[in-house]
Amino acid sequence: MTKTVVKGLLSGVKKLGNKKTYTGYGEAQGDVRLRNALSDFYKERNIDLSLQEIFINDGAKADCANIQSIFGVDNVVAVADPVYPVYVDSSVISGRTGDFVNGKYEGLVYMECNEKNGFVPTPPLQKVDIIYLCNPNNPTGAVATFEQLKAFVDYAIKNKAVIIFDSAYAEYISDPSLPKSIYEIEGAKKCAIEINSFSKWAGFTGVRLGWSVVPLDLEIEDGQKGKVHALWSRRQGGSQGTMYNGASNIAQEGAFAVLSPLGRKENKKVIAYYMDNAKIIKKSLTKIGLKVFGGENAPYVWVKALPNLNSWQFFDKLLMEAHVVSTPGSGFGLQGEGYVRLSAFADKKNVKKAVESIKKNLSR
Repeated sequence: MTKTVVKGLLSGVKKLGNKKTYTGYGEAQGDVRLRNALSDFYKERNIDLSLQEIFINDGAKADCANIQSIFGVDNVVAVADPVYPVYVDSSVISGRTGDFVNGKYEGLVYMECNEKNGFVPTPPLQKVDIIYLCNPNNPTGAVATFEQLKAFVDYAIKNKAVIIFDSAYAEYISDPSLPKSIYEIEGAKKCAIEINSFSKWAGFTGVRLGWSVVPLDLEIEDGQKGKVHALWSRRQGGSQGTMYNGASNIAQEGAFAVLSPLGRKENKKVIAYYMDNAKIIKKSLTKIGLKVFGGENAPYVWVKALPNLNSWQFFDKLLMEAHVVSTPGSGFGLQGEGYVRLSAFADKKNVKKAVESIKKNLSR
């Protein structure tokens, strides 16, 4: 965490030690100051959001899973493959997936991501009700273009589907030609919920804080605007939040500091540091002949296993020969088989040491 963010967190702690500044339960939907700051954050991308549409959460993961609770159990879910496992696992828990056969759930629709399509999915051919998109993608590091996201928005509007857009890594996008928010696509407010987090770009992994945007214009099958927003407000926020009392006051003070001019400036340096790590990993592994993807607008590098090795075998080889820990791609879905994920979230000295060890010790 940067100094400005730590100061923000400390100010939140100190407020609790003084009778005049102590705060108990806050608004379940989140501190108004923080929601205002997030509204301004979106205005920089020419996106207008009301405070009513922004919900502060205790991390993106929870909302990615819990959002399913306001939809019918018979809704059909589509997920990219490979992708962050929470979307599949929460669908299983919600009873939407059917039996697990040959590495897939019969009730889920899988949108294949592979080398041919640049690891960016295309809308499903059949009708679905909920579409999970992770952009930039975890684990592949792929990022969708405006045109690719527009295809999903057009599909969702036509089929009255809802896109759950996980943009936790959006701040790592440096290419100005790429969208950072689904709401940069015309019509997205009619069909998309965006979920984001302070974890990956401001060091909040242990603090736990993020936000979700549920537009008032969002429409579903019955054509009622505001229905999804009302359901989520009832569950998660507003004056009648049923299953959530709001995020930590201390964490919200820290997040407010993240969004300050100085906090933004400091965290841009943090992002640049990790993206330099990704560049080192990608360049080094490419030089020794490995096929490498991602790592340009996302902090993950997606590495193809050596010939005749599956994900776990390549994981073992990297571990035993180079003493480097990776994440087997098969854990992210069937299409992840034959790859491993490497993360840029590390000290630069360790990153350089790791890639040198791979270059020196990995037998071919």
